[in-house]
Amino acid sequence: MRTTRSLLAVAGAAAALAVATSSPASADGAVLTAGGTAVAVGDVLNASLASGTTATLYSSATGTSGVSCTSSTFTAAVTDNPAAPGTATESLTGHSFDSSSCTTNVTGVLGVSSITVDNLPYTTTVGSDGTVTVTPAAGSTIQTTVKLRTLLGAITCVYQAPSLTGTASNTDNSIAFTSQHFTKTSGSSLCFANGYFTAKYAPVTDTSQAGSPVVSVN
Repeated sequence: MRTTRSLLAVAGAAAALAVATSSPASADGAVLTAGGTAVAVGDVLNASLASGTTATLYSSATGTSGVSCTSSTFTAAVTDNPAAPGTATESLTGHSFDSSSCTTNVTGVLGVSSITVDNLPYTTTVGSDGTVTVTPAAGSTIQTTVKLRTLLGAITCVYQAPSLTGTASNTDNSIAFTSQHFTKTSGSSLCFANGYFTAKYAPVTDTSQAGSPVVSVN
């Protein structure tokens, strides 16, 4: 069930999160830069799925049974951007999935009605080494609620994860998550017991700067 695709966390990331990373660390520059300048605290970063890719939530890390979506977006606000090498921090305030772009090959499931990322905002950190980590507020959890149409009627599947780990790359100014594990906490037997979320968002842009330049990690 495509449910976890909303995660992301993005989604989690993200769908989320931070920005592309993987350029040589610079001692006199900020961790996040856009258009040749440091990304300012308060700037809003945005990204959609990389062209030609999908966000998937599969029932196993190596399987192909589950939900796949072609449209997802994340929005995050920068809360700290220190000198590189270091770790920048963002607040992931939005992570959405267009349910009309989602398909499923799960037996008994006819389609996806909605995917909602709960418990926002999440904290996202981006290190100079390209490591991206998404965590919920203290006492909370990363959670996605997916509503599905089935042969037996509408069902709701809820998935949770303690955190998400991704990778940022300056090659295409992307942030990617691979087989991030979610556990079903409620839902019928048609909901997977486990969900594995994979998605790539690119390019990450700074929409607060003129022309929305792409973001790089240093």
